[in-house]
Amino acid sequence: MPFSERYPSRLLEDAVQAIGSLPGVGKRSALRLALHLLRQPQENVHHFADSIVRLRDEVRYCKECSMISDEETCSICSDRSRDFRTICVVESVRDVMSIENTGQYHGVYHVLGGIISPINGVGPGDITVSRLVSRVGTLAASGNASDVEVILALSGDVEGETTSFYIYRQISSFGVKVSSLARGLGFGDDLEYADELTLGRSITNRQIFKP
Repeated sequence: MPFSERYPSRLLEDAVQAIGSLPGVGKRSALRLALHLLRQPQENVHHFADSIVRLRDEVRYCKECSMISDEETCSICSDRSRDFRTICVVESVRDVMSIENTGQYHGVYHVLGGIISPINGVGPGDITVSRLVSRVGTLAASGNASDVEVILALSGDVEGETTSFYIYRQISSFGVKVSSLARGLGFGDDLEYADELTLGRSITNRQIFKP
């Protein structure tokens, strides 16, 4: 019989299928994790399951930057010591976490929630570009536009460069400074996989964006 049909319990099979739906988890690893959970005290497993359900049902997205948060406004946007006229534009929540771990950046963020990828059916309307444009426009109008900096911290692959160029075209008329990370990162590297030292240097040594 195939491996997928050797389960002694339908409940076990359902659990393995659920765990196996996670990225990077194969059937054998899913079975090992399911059996591990089965051996744990009931209250531990209930806490585990409740944490996942609460994550999905109760987590919020910051009204300012779209970072995940427990409140309407995330802890970064609520921190008045941050430089609110410097916005680092990233693809995902993981990128924010990676940059924060460097300790080299003290501005705020804007999480796009993806990058433009026509081959995958992702266009500008599918990510938060319009909110970014509105946000930058408001900042530029509230003072000296040249004091506002937008850092395009996206990957160097085709999709990342396409997204950066599109954003640049949308905000260039505001007269704000637009920069990008120094190319200490390899072509197409995701920020979450860069070591903190390399990423920190890329932020500190950022360069004027050249479309």
